Amino acid sequence: MRGIGRLARESGLTVSALRFYDGAGVLVPAHVDPHSSYRWYSDDQVLVARLVARLRRVGMPLADIRRVIEHRDDPAVVDAVLEAHLRRLEDGLADARRELLHARSLLAQESAMTVVRTTSTALIDGLRAVRSAVGTDPELPMLSGVLLDAGEDGVRVVASDRYRLAVRTLTAELDGPAVSAILPVALVDDLLALTASGPATVRVEGPDLTVEAGGRVLGGRRVDADFPDYRPLVRESGSHQVDVDVARFRQELDAAPTRTVPTGPDGAEETATVLTLGDVELGVNREFLLQALDAEGAGQLVLDLDGPLAPLALRDPARPGDVTLLMPIRLT
Repeated sequence: MRGIGRLARESGLTVSALRFYDGAGVLVPAHVDPHSSYRWYSDDQVLVARLVARLRRVGMPLADIRRVIEHRDDPAVVDAVLEAHLRRLEDGLADARRELLHARSLLAQESAMTVVRTTSTALIDGLRAVRSAVGTDPELPMLSGVLLDAGEDGVRVVASDRYRLAVRTLTAELDGPAVSAILPVALVDDLLALTASGPATVRVEGPDLTVEAGGRVLGGRRVDADFPDYRPLVRESGSHQVDVDVARFRQELDAAPTRTVPTGPDGAEETATVLTLGDVELGVNREFLLQALDAEGAGQLVLDLDGPLAPLALRDPARPGDVTLLMPIRLT
């Protein structure tokens, strides 16, 4: 047995950290003196303490550290936890690189120009697929248009009103620095009114936007706001996946039961459509879900979620980079 000071020296953790991990249930002393409350640790807890120190140095959450410790004799479980955390770190590094690229773009936006080259069909189809998710709250100008997110990892159009999020990937070429520009909804609607044919280009130069599509040249000014970081929301698949045929799912949706539920402390109520996906009962906004199905078109979809309070994701297996997320309605 050794005291907390000796374990701190042997593990690289501070005394205060060891006290914290005791309180968090991650590294509980083998014995606590009932009179002095002094903590005593066994020989085999040195390895555990060193393990905690290493995992915390790479930012692993306490819940995952606890799982590693509890299953340290099961390599399959430990490897799965470590691999999942490594993917999060790699995703975070990719996000940081992208944000730094956009920071450079902001610093140079008065003189730099970014050109996105695609086809009118691809651009208009992508905008049409996300248009219904554009927000209308005047207090949230960053959600009042469609984000054009163009960088080394591709070109996407994104829209959200906080209750749903739609992402579509465009087959496009990028000429110039990475850019995230919010297209005003008026410009989007003008584009949707065009006949889709021929090449299309979107030029972003400072606050100005120029779009050539369908034989027309349209202009506007980007929305002066920063779109929220949507990528963490769409990166991971849920723990429940259900394959559905869109036509059949529409019929099931028409026959699904509804429930009136409160929406806040002011007594307001809304009607939720109740879906049963596997063993999960989920409340959804029927109109939002129908609009999402319209955007996806006919064929097969995968619905995935992590529980009744997690977003419902609609994914087309043929378009792995695209997703529509719907926030659930709390049923109880």
